[in-house]
Amino acid sequence: MRQAGLAGRTRKRRHRTTIPDPHASTRPDLVLRNFQPDHAALDTRWCGDITYIATEEGWLYLATVIDIASRRVVGWATADHLRTELVADALTAACRTRRPASSVIFHSDRGCQYTSRELAVLASQFNIQLSVGRTG
Repeated sequence: MRQAGLAGRTRKRRHRTTIPDPHASTRPDLVLRNFQPDHAALDTRWCGDITYIATEEGWLYLATVIDIASRRVVGWATADHLRTELVADALTAACRTRRPASSVIFHSDRGCQYTSRELAVLASQFNIQLSVGRTG
């Protein structure tokens, strides 16, 4: 291989991105894996996730809130950290943009940002029920 100028490639280690908070209270799965769009049910079920974007300055984290009924992004926030503030800013943006008339279910994974007490307090202020999915 050396004579031919070839070198082996190693795969990058996959990093675990969803780290649950062991002290967080358990929350039910209110969506029950029903992610079918239903235009009659706008602003009743939202879901959230965090995406990692590589930049020249380092990682940029994008938290989104998506309306399951329309599959549109209704709130988002970016930051250079993965703290709960990132998710809270995205959820606040969604509430200010959509101003839901009734209670909304916000479904997410079991990451510590989504199961934190800070997010639970914010959700109760906006009349949002928090829901978490099972471990995949």
